[in-house]
Amino acid sequence: MDTLTNLVSLDYLHMLVRFAICFAVNWVIVNKLYYPKSKRRDFFFTFMLIGVAIFFIVFFMIFVLEDMKGKTGIGVGIGMFGIFSIMRYRTDAMPVREMTYLFIVLCLSVVNALASTMPVTELLLTNVLIIICVWLCEFSLKVEPCKLVQYDRIELIKPECREELIADLNKRLGLTVIKVEVGGVDLLRDMAVLKVYYKTTDRRGTNSVDGKVKVRQSEFTEGQ
Repeated sequence: MDTLTNLVSLDYLHMLVRFAICFAVNWVIVNKLYYPKSKRRDFFFTFMLIGVAIFFIVFFMIFVLEDMKGKTGIGVGIGMFGIFSIMRYRTDAMPVREMTYLFIVLCLSVVNALASTMPVTELLLTNVLIIICVWLCEFSLKVEPCKLVQYDRIELIKPECREELIADLNKRLGLTVIKVEVGGVDLLRDMAVLKVYYKTTDRRGTNSVDGKVKVRQSEFTEGQ
């Protein structure tokens, strides 16, 4: 132990403990609560690495500002503003569920990085409470799995043809379709964007749009 403390400071060892807690909690939330329903590897990758990056940014920002008289609070405030503003600067629209998980990961990383004076037991309890809250919200709601589909037979999107539309989707998708919502319609290309809700034997379901379909979320609006 003495050899280890000679290589790194005691504060850094405490930081490693908080980082281990932060990484473990983020992994439980993302891998055990988010990923089973969404199956989005891109967001899994994003959430985990953003959590790691934000933790170290906040920790070293506080460490550098400790010697600046009266400027720590201002520096932390500006840094927090910059961290949370990255949620706005993105190329693709992020679904609400993914945005919520990103916000949780960011908050946990910031809290664990700032909790330098909090006892480890209290920090663990705080993280466990957040996990419990996410778990309750995630599994207390019954979610119908859905997909966004680019559909070519736009003559079937009329309200009077709804049964024929569902039958065609059942045949072509190989799913038991429950409900269909019509979004954007492109009359030049004879194409419409449909949100298709279907039955599944997987109790976990999914409430995220299938990322394999190259459809912008902004093209979809609540339809008929």
